Amino acid sequence: MKRSLAFVVSADMTVKAFLVKHLVAIGEKFELTVMANTNDRELLAREGVSGRLQPVSIVRPINLLADLKACLELFSHFRRQHFDGIVSVTPKAGLLSMLAGFLAGIPVRIHFFTGQVWVTRHGPMRQVLKFMDRLIAWLATDILVDSETQRQFLIAEGIVSGKKSCVLASGSISGVDLQRFKPDFLAREEIRRQLSLNDDNVILLFLGRLNTDKGVLDLARAFDAIAGECPAAHLLFVGPDEGALREDIRQICALNLDRLHFVDYTPLPEKYMAAADVFCLPSYREGFGSVIIEAAAVGVPAVASRIYGLTDAVLDGKTGILHAPRKVDELSDGLKVLIASAEQRQQYALAARERVVNEFSSERVTAALLDYLNGRLEIKHEAPV
Repeated sequence: MKRSLAFVVSADMTVKAFLVKHLVAIGEKFELTVMANTNDRELLAREGVSGRLQPVSIVRPINLLADLKACLELFSHFRRQHFDGIVSVTPKAGLLSMLAGFLAGIPVRIHFFTGQVWVTRHGPMRQVLKFMDRLIAWLATDILVDSETQRQFLIAEGIVSGKKSCVLASGSISGVDLQRFKPDFLAREEIRRQLSLNDDNVILLFLGRLNTDKGVLDLARAFDAIAGECPAAHLLFVGPDEGALREDIRQICALNLDRLHFVDYTPLPEKYMAAADVFCLPSYREGFGSVIIEAAAVGVPAVASRIYGLTDAVLDGKTGILHAPRKVDELSDGLKVLIASAEQRQQYALAARERVVNEFSSERVTAALLDYLNGRLEIKHEAPV
């Protein structure tokens, strides 16, 4: 008989963005239930996942009444279905499902840490969010972390223990689909044509949610500082304006608006990566730089901040350039190096793609997760705290 496993996430976007390949493989080996706040009943079937979708009313913001309702909902499902194990991803899903699973007596409770929002917070809210992560780790029997530097940070902060936590393969939550993310010269030409740019232009790409924690204002300031001496450079932002920062970016780059480009959310990030020459992620916090290794697979080197999570994704001086977070002058210097030298970009790009192929393929990460789950669920246990 197949062992039963529940995957709990806050929203179906997490499934679509990170978990599909994992769930396809898990659904073949386990009796799988996916729990998420969604009304899309065809989600799993459309993605080729063999399993059952169970809608649950988990909301992302802190809301005591809604959170209590969702926790009771999860507890009811767990008690009724007697899962052999549960896996949670994202903080709210982790807190509610680890608590409900603990109370329901689920023997294997695994939470996946993919970054800490409290790192850039201050005051009481930082302490509340940090306590929530510590509580998740205490309630869980096992902890997965998507980068080794993040794991060491969590150990140093007293959130998790070394014995209870581990990183799958070389890190990342899902690895890279190498059939999708690969060099694509046709896409490069197509996107550049849409932007009215030619092959002599050097495109600096940021791809993701535009918010202050991603360092997008630092990137705009760095570009403005070097634009005069780097006339071939263009700055491209691709992603939703979550922090309402587009106008701020335009004001910072007011003298170079003709070299500033914006594209809203795209379902085809690989096409914009193929068009780019340098990938930029001057973030203040990341669990792991998934977009960096996706860009690397396409053959694009990175300039990124030297923070935990990103130091796992970028090898400084080999696959890209790291700079101190919030240091616009260092970011500017890194950009200038790669703008000035096509040869340097190509050298880093080849090394970056080779590293992703060898260490971060989605097949490798999925295989590591399956091995991990098989080992943990073989004997129902309570792991040492």
